[in-house]
Amino acid sequence: MAEKMVYFFGGASTDGDSSMKQLLGGKGANLAEMTLIGVPVPPGFTISTDTCNVYFHAGGTLPAGLVDQVDENIVKTEQEVGKTFGDADNPLLFSVRSGAPISMPGMMDTVLNLGLNDATAAALAESSGNARFVWDSYRRLLAMYGDVVMGMKPENKDDHDPFEVILDARKEEQGVAMDTDLTTEDLVAVVQSFKAEILRRTGRPFPQDPREQLWGAIEAVFDSWNNDRAIKYRQLNGIDPTMGTAVNVQTMVFGNMGSDCATGVAFTRDPATGERFFFGEYLVNAQGEDVVAGTRTPQQINIVGSRRWAEGQGVSEGQRRERFPALEEVMPELYSQLDGIQRKLEAHYRDMQDVEFTIQQGRLWMLQTRTGKRTAFASTRIAVEMVEEELISREEALLRVPADGLDQLLRPVFDPQALAAAKASGMELAKGLNAGPGAATGRVVFNAEDAEAFFAAAQKGEKVDGLLWDSIILTRNETSPEDIRGMAASVGILTAMGGSTSHAALVARQMGKVCVAGCGALKIDYAARELRVDGKVIKQGDWISLDGFTGQVIAGEVETRPSEVLQVLLDGTLAAEDSTVYQRYAAIMSWADELRSMKVRTNADQPDQSVNARAFGAEGIGLCRTEHMFFEGERIDAVREMILSETLEGREKALAKLLPMQRSDFEGIFEAMDGFPVTVRTLDPPLHEFLPHDASEIRALAVQMGVSFEQLRAKVESLGEINPMLGHRGCRLGIVFPEITAMQVRAILEAACNVMRLGVDVKPEIMIPLVGHVNELTAQAEVVRRVAAQVFEEQKLTVDYMLGTMIEFPRAALTAHRIAEVAEFFSFGTNDLTQTTFGISRDDMNKFVPRYTELGIYDQDPFQVLDQEGVGQLVKMGVERGRSTSPKLKVGICGEHGGEPSSVKFCHGVGMDYVSCSPFRVPIARLAAAQAVLEGE
Repeated sequence: MAEKMVYFFGGASTDGDSSMKQLLGGKGANLAEMTLIGVPVPPGFTISTDTCNVYFHAGGTLPAGLVDQVDENIVKTEQEVGKTFGDADNPLLFSVRSGAPISMPGMMDTVLNLGLNDATAAALAESSGNARFVWDSYRRLLAMYGDVVMGMKPENKDDHDPFEVILDARKEEQGVAMDTDLTTEDLVAVVQSFKAEILRRTGRPFPQDPREQLWGAIEAVFDSWNNDRAIKYRQLNGIDPTMGTAVNVQTMVFGNMGSDCATGVAFTRDPATGERFFFGEYLVNAQGEDVVAGTRTPQQINIVGSRRWAEGQGVSEGQRRERFPALEEVMPELYSQLDGIQRKLEAHYRDMQDVEFTIQQGRLWMLQTRTGKRTAFASTRIAVEMVEEELISREEALLRVPADGLDQLLRPVFDPQALAAAKASGMELAKGLNAGPGAATGRVVFNAEDAEAFFAAAQKGEKVDGLLWDSIILTRNETSPEDIRGMAASVGILTAMGGSTSHAALVARQMGKVCVAGCGALKIDYAARELRVDGKVIKQGDWISLDGFTGQVIAGEVETRPSEVLQVLLDGTLAAEDSTVYQRYAAIMSWADELRSMKVRTNADQPDQSVNARAFGAEGIGLCRTEHMFFEGERIDAVREMILSETLEGREKALAKLLPMQRSDFEGIFEAMDGFPVTVRTLDPPLHEFLPHDASEIRALAVQMGVSFEQLRAKVESLGEINPMLGHRGCRLGIVFPEITAMQVRAILEAACNVMRLGVDVKPEIMIPLVGHVNELTAQAEVVRRVAAQVFEEQKLTVDYMLGTMIEFPRAALTAHRIAEVAEFFSFGTNDLTQTTFGISRDDMNKFVPRYTELGIYDQDPFQVLDQEGVGQLVKMGVERGRSTSPKLKVGICGEHGGEPSSVKFCHGVGMDYVSCSPFRVPIARLAAAQAVLEGE
């Protein structure tokens, strides 16, 4: 007997439930669960994700036994609904949809109205007494099937969908604006034109056999798991490419049968703000794809939402009721049923739900429920309020907020005065729906391919058409899943059509992009690369600004100001009690701090950075890069004097000039970090980085320093290295020139003594970089200990300090047990450890690493996300071997990975004491560290 591959949902025969998401995908598992709890769901069946993977492993061949199992479940569905698939008189029609274990909205393919053909269309038109609905459904099937199964795509990026071209031509011929204005005769003609276009483009007729249609659609949905947009979406969201997708074959219900029918998408809470408000959109006489595709701007489901929308659009209450009534007004009893179901689903799943529904001739059907995508603003609000409502625990709330998403709460907003000035000067272009919060300013681009290409050039510092496209606003009539790459390259998305549940809005919220949707005043001309609004023309490359909080679109650049959280934490311009956004953020941070076991430090080189980091909750400094203190004014002059000196006496004279400057900096940092440890790294970069390399700059410096041009040029050339990253730097500098280390240690410890006398609780940690052999650390430790003894005797004061090293080379990790004989702490410098493990230069990686991630050679950029399989194993080994020698060895990480959530969780797993990251990543690391505790339980 073949392994079970197909699972039925419908009535008492339902096979699955919501616990089976890995096998049935999110959509299939939730269809089964809704059926089990008594929610009205059209019956059908789900082909498992395992079957998808078997299909791919077999080179695109359907597994044995699948056809028989599908046939059995077709019969079950027929018995449940009293219709027959393929029957000319009483046909059963199906929708065929994808459904991965993790939601990937719009990334894979769907076919609706499957089973219609010339014979069933004619019979259904007669039996239903509604020929228009039948031919409308048939043209939809042809368009979807032609695209998804038969591969009819636009031939280039500026072409329109071939089916839309035919449909638009018919509307223009008949002098109508909307699809719903076309008559039955129009739709019959459109169907014939669609079939002719399919034959012309593909050389194959549209299949009339419903079973051939079904298997074509099933295989196409499987294949869509590996389409370009699905692959890109998985890369952007870190989704396992081996999961596969389920296929959901479900009885069609029709929202396009007339004025007593509708379809819609809704959220149990506002996905942009998190407000506890039943939020959604619908269309009368439509099918579900119309709402999410954005081809028609939908109406709001309830009166409150409708009035909010009308106010934003400048529509009067009378006009709203007449032209844009809410579902609550049009079909009050059905709205009441829908409202009851959404409450039931949120209580059952204990999370905000994203639901799809169809009303067919006065009967409500639920087509999907899933955990709703939301902004970080919404996720923090929903998590905190659900705790207050006693719906979830604090621990569950922490897991509901994506750690990386906290970045959205720190992003800037438009300065009110600048925004008011822009409006007063006539720069306001239009207003749409506030579909994704935040403020974004960028250059207008009208297609995704250009957005991706222009942004890629900007990342390399290259201009296109004389412009640097480092901030892009992707502007479309409506976005489609094919636009995913361009959306990822943009800071904001603007659409002329669609609503707050459209593809653009949904994906923008997922990505954390600013989005204004349904801005109907925009007239976009793709061919001319321009948009027009009331006589104003905005061309590609012009600047515009989007306010994702209000939906406003402004011509030109508008000045921004810090977010509410930063206004409270850093600026002091907003009181905590006046910001609900900050209060929710603070609640999440407080709960995270109570739970996490790993400390979070910051990478900071100046006192002001240290102050900011403490405001973000940093518990010390894990990396203070002393070389960053050398590149200003007199400091760089003293450094250059030291480098150019040919004698020890000359170098010490120059270093004596640097000593008070460094000491002053350390005093400021120690004071800012009162009570917390500060890890100071001694000089790391090669000396040539402090010298000019251009002939004119060398000549100017030679005059300034009173040496000849030839002498200085010779010195610069003598310090040049073929591979500086592996050259004379780090501890190697301190070993060859111990006077450098001696000056820095003196500056650190004298500063510590000075602030200690002022009552500051100072905890200095001196870190020697680039150690690959224990003897290197031993040599530098002798300098540190000798200078420390001198300082303490001179100051008549002793400061407790620690001596440690950065683990940046594979050899250091391999011999960590020896290095721990000298070091009191390790800090893993995973930036260089990644370079030396992979053999990749960070300076040159952009030439191939992005392509590697596209091809799947690397799952992720190893410089952004810690490579746990390779680099991570060296880290784990270094921790274990170091502690085998010194059980109390303090261990942390100070590379950029210290603020990346999955890397933070790895650090927790290997037993690190702390992670260190840039100040603005500290909140992310704090939350990720708490989530690591919860996920490890």
